[in-house]
Amino acid sequence: MRLNPFNPDSIQVRRGGGGGFPGGGGGQLGCGAIVIALIGAVVFGIDPGQMLAGMQGAGVQQQAGPGSIQGGGESASQICDDNPYATEACNALASLNQTWQPLFQQANVPFQQPTLVFYQGGTRSGCGSATSDAGPFYCPADQGIYIDTSFYDLMQQQMGAGGDFARYYVMAHEYGHHVQTLTGISGQIRSAQQQRPQMANQLQVLMELQADCYAGVWAGRNRNLIEPGDFEEGMTAASAIGDDTLMRNAGQRVNPESFTHGSSQQRMQALRLGLETGDDRQCDRIVEAG
Repeated sequence: MRLNPFNPDSIQVRRGGGGGFPGGGGGQLGCGAIVIALIGAVVFGIDPGQMLAGMQGAGVQQQAGPGSIQGGGESASQICDDNPYATEACNALASLNQTWQPLFQQANVPFQQPTLVFYQGGTRSGCGSATSDAGPFYCPADQGIYIDTSFYDLMQQQMGAGGDFARYYVMAHEYGHHVQTLTGISGQIRSAQQQRPQMANQLQVLMELQADCYAGVWAGRNRNLIEPGDFEEGMTAASAIGDDTLMRNAGQRVNPESFTHGSSQQRMQALRLGLETGDDRQCDRIVEAG
């Protein structure tokens, strides 16, 4: 995928500090919010009006402006040029911001850029400590996308999911969780999970598949930058990180009730839906697929 080089004054990046154990995270513009609200009403007894009101009233944590660095004294260029994977991630972040901000403006929903945090081995986030074993994650508490770029080598070597578009998909998926946070739906889903813990995994799958769909929306809205083979790389990556595939590869019995991200087929379908339509409102169909 031929992304333009990032403008260091247009993105927020920093290095992560030391840490130790997993954290994690993960809304909707368009009709998906209405569908999720109705699910909350029917399944959890939640007032859909309150859920939708949460979209406009969701608190957005104030962060430093674009181009600024939170501690460390390094410039965005220094951090992003640390290695080719970091440069890719910064290019993707700039493109994601440029794609999503106008959609928020059209929907009259406040927009705030996430911060891209690079770390090695382990780090601390607003969601607690994390190790690289957890893989890339989004923390809604500090609106940070956390990545140890060595994960991309693991994707290629152990999962057979190489290529730049596969890596962009990972970034775009985590950015999808940021979209969910800004629109307020993720907070409502978290509340519903607490009220009905027996449905927690099912709702988590819904959020993960929606984030996959959002990743596809970003790619679909930048179709002119897609190169031959990109679509196949994305589908391979989505398949490789499906819950059923990960369970089989770990020698475990496939148990759909324990899924937290969706099956390989579900993840590929969600990514394809967003990519083919480029329409965030179509991501409500994930509810039916899930």
